[in-house]
Amino acid sequence: MVDKPKQGEILGIPYNFERPSIGRMLASYWKPGEKMLVKKPFGIGYTLNLANWRSWVALAVVGGLLWQEQKSRSGEDVEADDGDDGPVEVIVD
Repeated sequence: MVDKPKQGEILGIPYNFERPSIGRMLASYWKPGEKMLVKKPFGIGYTLNLANWRSWVALAVVGGLLWQEQKSRSGEDVEADDGDDGPVEVIVD
């Protein structure tokens, strides 16, 4: 039986199913001089290169959006407690 390759590319998307090591995991997330996205150490696709400043900007934006979503969800709970849950009549001409 032919062994299947454990790493390579399919339609331009990299994959790697070799057993990960601590050194390979750490080295893949910190690659100075590389672009913002680098190949994942295990799995399919790309991950952020934390040595690139653009990755930190992306993480800050995502964190800000998550914070804003949590803040708006807690505001919705307070507004829903004012007792206006009765029926609404809509008239369409």
